[in-house]
Amino acid sequence: MTLLDFARGPAIHWSLIIFAAGTIWRLLGVLILTRGADLSRPRDAFGNFKGYRTVFSRAWPSGEFTTATRYQTVMAYTFHIATLIVVIGIVPHIEFIKSLTGATWPGLPNAAGVAVGIIALVSLLALILRRVTKPAVYCSTWGDYFAWLVVAAPLVTGLMTFAHIGPRYETMLGLHILSAALLFAWFPFSKLMHAFWFVFSRAQSGLAYAHRGVRI
Repeated sequence: MTLLDFARGPAIHWSLIIFAAGTIWRLLGVLILTRGADLSRPRDAFGNFKGYRTVFSRAWPSGEFTTATRYQTVMAYTFHIATLIVVIGIVPHIEFIKSLTGATWPGLPNAAGVAVGIIALVSLLALILRRVTKPAVYCSTWGDYFAWLVVAAPLVTGLMTFAHIGPRYETMLGLHILSAALLFAWFPFSKLMHAFWFVFSRAQSGLAYAHRGVRI
């Protein structure tokens, strides 16, 4: 079995199984947590609705914090949007998704895909640079930096594969798929779970604020 065969076969398939099972397990762990009785009612009749509304209304910082967080917010949104476009917009990725689900859609031109991939990587590096230069603000641990490395690896290897940089194409493609497999397997057990957690955390904060009469 070659490196590419291993990457396309057991590596990516088992990583997807770990990703799905781990994510479901952690989500169930939150959903089945016991909760005490609600001993206080929201200050208004729409308190619960407003609480859940914060999932979307707090997607951008409040006005008081806009200036201080502008760099972080813009770079984070740029990275997340560009990465999503790369994941679902590149033709090879669409073909992979089609092999799993049967769903398909038109892909981006190669040049556009490469441009978006570069934007995603540059914005990620900009976020890492800010974290490194302001350690007192972020209080990062080794897990944070490892997560950045795991996220950056598929972008770097994908761009290298397309540009035919490094080892021969088959080897580079195998490394790219293996880096994606590592990302899938690591995802449920890292802070990358914020892709799901943000819904619960914002809703919980909104409900707590609604009980206190805070304008949300």
